[in-house]
Amino acid sequence: MSDSSLRAVGWARSLPLDSSIKAARDWTRDHLRSLGWTESAPETVDAVLLTVSELVTNAHVHAHSAADLVLTWDSTCLHVTVHDSSPRLPTPRPPDTERSGGRGMLLVDALAHTWQARPCPEGKMVHACFRPPASG
Repeated sequence: MSDSSLRAVGWARSLPLDSSIKAARDWTRDHLRSLGWTESAPETVDAVLLTVSELVTNAHVHAHSAADLVLTWDSTCLHVTVHDSSPRLPTPRPPDTERSGGRGMLLVDALAHTWQARPCPEGKMVHACFRPPASG
């Protein structure tokens, strides 16, 4: 009989409104280091860290909410998920030279292999998937 269960490793952290984005990035970097990505996939690490910064900032600034950050590695994709208490889904907006902000989801769209946002009972979850480059 074949075991078709998924093997994954994951971490979760709640980041209250008064926590820094640096704390989210440092926590994420430590877990990516434990996967060996800081040496083997530094460009992917940079993309993940920028995405974490954007998603946690969105939770804090736009949702006025704590951010629950979950990282899950399933040997194919690093899933980065941020939950906040706002039901309002993010959407990429066209760049606007008159505003200094508003480009976060455009960055996530450019950096992640895939991303999605969906409502959940107490807010929303924004999920991005990252695949490291194939080793060869």
